[in-house]
Amino acid sequence: MAGYGLLDPLETLRGMSRNLDVPVGALARYVLARWASGGSGGLLEVGPVMVPRLWEPVAAAEEADSDEERLPAYHQLRQMIAWLKVPLDDPTVYPPQRD
Repeated sequence: MAGYGLLDPLETLRGMSRNLDVPVGALARYVLARWASGGSGGLLEVGPVMVPRLWEPVAAAEEADSDEERLPAYHQLRQMIAWLKVPLDDPTVYPPQRD
């Protein structure tokens, strides 16, 4: 966080304001609202069923409180995320939809 303190966000917002013809205050409000709601937006995208499924291996490993359990949990979680990424990495895995 300290590194971002060296930047002046108003410089960017002023440039965007000029280019988009939108007031700086409106842009600042939009940016802050997007940032503040990012967690709930992510939950909506992943879904209320998938989040607990992804959390299960982590919770089990943390309850065991051992690195020997954490490594297999990491691999399980990695495999689950890799499965979710398949259509993003290769859009041809699903046949084209008919109109």
